[in-house]
Amino acid sequence: MTASPVLPSDRIDAIDVLRGVALFGVLAVNLITEFRVSIFQQFLPNMGVGSIADRAVESFVSVALESKAFSLFSLLFGVGLAIQFERLARNGSPLRWLVRRLAVLLAFGLIHLLLIWNGDILTEYALAGFVALPFLFAPRWALLAGSAVFLLLYLGLPLLSPPIPWPTMAWIQQHVAEANNVYANGSMVEVLRFSFNEIRSLLPLHVYVFPRTVALILFGACIWRTGLLKQVSAHRLTLIGVAFGCVAAGGVLTLMDANSVSPLVWNWLSALAPIILAIGYGASVVCLVAFTPLRDRLGPIGALGRMAFTNYLMQSVIFGWIFFGCGLGLFGKVGATHALLLVVIVYALQAVISSWWLRHYRFGPVEWLWRTLMYASRQRMLLVPTRAELT
Repeated sequence: MTASPVLPSDRIDAIDVLRGVALFGVLAVNLITEFRVSIFQQFLPNMGVGSIADRAVESFVSVALESKAFSLFSLLFGVGLAIQFERLARNGSPLRWLVRRLAVLLAFGLIHLLLIWNGDILTEYALAGFVALPFLFAPRWALLAGSAVFLLLYLGLPLLSPPIPWPTMAWIQQHVAEANNVYANGSMVEVLRFSFNEIRSLLPLHVYVFPRTVALILFGACIWRTGLLKQVSAHRLTLIGVAFGCVAAGGVLTLMDANSVSPLVWNWLSALAPIILAIGYGASVVCLVAFTPLRDRLGPIGALGRMAFTNYLMQSVIFGWIFFGCGLGLFGKVGATHALLLVVIVYALQAVISSWWLRHYRFGPVEWLWRTLMYASRQRMLLVPTRAELT
């Protein structure tokens, strides 16, 4: 038997829509906090810069989306990994195919990280996927136990001495000023050089988040094994309960006053809040797709989710041209309100284009290349096979 990609007719609509919704959150967070300004600017004292609308947008993104969108994407990555493992296991060699799948993803991630934008998440997902891979051969309880261990490691990391020290406030202030100059005015070579040198300073953030990513990937795989997403109708009450319960609990923890508990408890609760809220978001979207008439109206978002890889990379290319000196050079010059408007415009255009594309083709362009490299065989791209393919 030979392995091959999932047929479009075999896809689960709720997962595609959920991936499309998560991509909106990732896009908004990336643009508001990282692409239009230096990622380190958020660590400087708040000087009240910007209009009331800008500060409101920044607060909304921080409270409702930041960390939650990435947590949801990590869960979905785990679900996807479990689906692939289950399907490839029928051929008797899931390890070989998944190693190749993650290796290709890692290559794409490194290209994105080094040559397009250093805010890449693909590299981290590929590396976390390699860590999670052995757990896929274990029973469901082992996935859950592994997720708990990595989550505890994530919660305990702030208590340990970091292997890479966090930059000083003086360094952050100087770096933000340099970033505003280089990214806005530099040539492509200068931008890439500055971006490459910046990666080392970003490593503490990746080291801190990595255990959480692994934990959520394992938990996402565990969710798939429960059958919740395979037989949604049979788990209607469970999904509705998780949606309301996690959104409520996550919201309360997110808005909790830091002075109401001890600093240690506050750090743990604030770290858990985005994860709980992300689970609530995910269950809510699944319920909307499965149990309400909105399903028929969410088709464009589902199409965008099916092409999430292509759309994610295209967002980096588009915003690199808008904000860096090799394009319009608007880095550090666009407020949060206008940036959010740009998010909505780009996201809507990508949804329309994705819907059109998938009416003619089986995969997005990058998804097609990913599968072709993984299976070492050129995949059929057209939705309807050509006469030459049929003969």
